[in-house]
Amino acid sequence: MIHPFRWLLRLALALGLSCAALTAHAAAEQESIALQHAPYRVNDLLALQNGAKLFVNYCLNCHSAKYMRYERLRAIGLTADQVQKNLMFSESRLGDTMKVAMTPAQAEAWFGASPPDLSVIERALASHRGSGADYLYTYLLSFYRDPTRPTGWNNLVLPGVAMPNPLWPLQGERAAKFALTKDPAAAGLQLKRFVAYEQLTPGSLSPTQYDSQIADLVAYMQWMAEPDQLERKRLGVIVLLFLALLTFITWRLKSEYWKDVS
Repeated sequence: MIHPFRWLLRLALALGLSCAALTAHAAAEQESIALQHAPYRVNDLLALQNGAKLFVNYCLNCHSAKYMRYERLRAIGLTADQVQKNLMFSESRLGDTMKVAMTPAQAEAWFGASPPDLSVIERALASHRGSGADYLYTYLLSFYRDPTRPTGWNNLVLPGVAMPNPLWPLQGERAAKFALTKDPAAAGLQLKRFVAYEQLTPGSLSPTQYDSQIADLVAYMQWMAEPDQLERKRLGVIVLLFLALLTFITWRLKSEYWKDVS
C-alpha cells in the first residue's frame, strides 16, 4: 500500500516536471508572425510566365504538380515550342502532368518527409490569417540559416520546416535574430520573438528584385490552383450585367402592364 504522503509527493514531483517541461517548451516556441499581403499578378501574363520558369527551375525538382499539365501553360501566352524547349527538362510529353523523378521513399530518406504536391497548395493554405497566396508569399520570404536544423535552414512561418530554401542563390543567406518576451496568455512563460534578419552572404538579386520574383512565383501557383479563374470572373461579370439588364426590362414591363390594368 502506498502511503498517502508519498503519493502526494510523487504527484507534486510529476506536476513540477510537467510545468518545467511546458516552460522550456514555451520558451522555445516562436511567436507567429503576421502574413504579408501578396501582390495580385494572376492577370499579368509576363508575371505568370516568369513564375512558371521559377516553379520549374526551383520547385519542380522536389515537389510535383500532378494535376497540372504542361500543355495548360499555353493559356498564359506560351507556345508549345516554348514550353518544350524552356520548361520541360525530362522525357515528358506536352500532355503529361508535372511530376518529379524522386520517389516518396527517397524524399523520406533525404528530407524526413515527402514534399507535398503543389497543384492546389495555394487554395489549401487559405485560413483566417490570410489567403493561401499571402501564406506562400510570406513563407518564401521567411527562410533563414539555422545550424540546429538537419538541412541548415528554418522558417519563421513554419518553424522546424524540413525544406531548405531552394531560392537562396537569389536571396543570399540570412540569419534571424530573436528576443525572449513574456507570453501575455500564460504568466511565467516566454515566447521567442523575431527581431530582424542579418544578411550573411549576398544573393544575385537585390531585396526588391527578390520580393518581385517571389510575387511572380506565388502568382503562378495561385493561377495553377485554378487556371480558369480569370475566365470564371469574366463570365461572372457578364452574367451579373445580363441579370441587371433583365431586371430592368422586367421592371419596365411590369410598369407598362399595371398601367393599362389600372
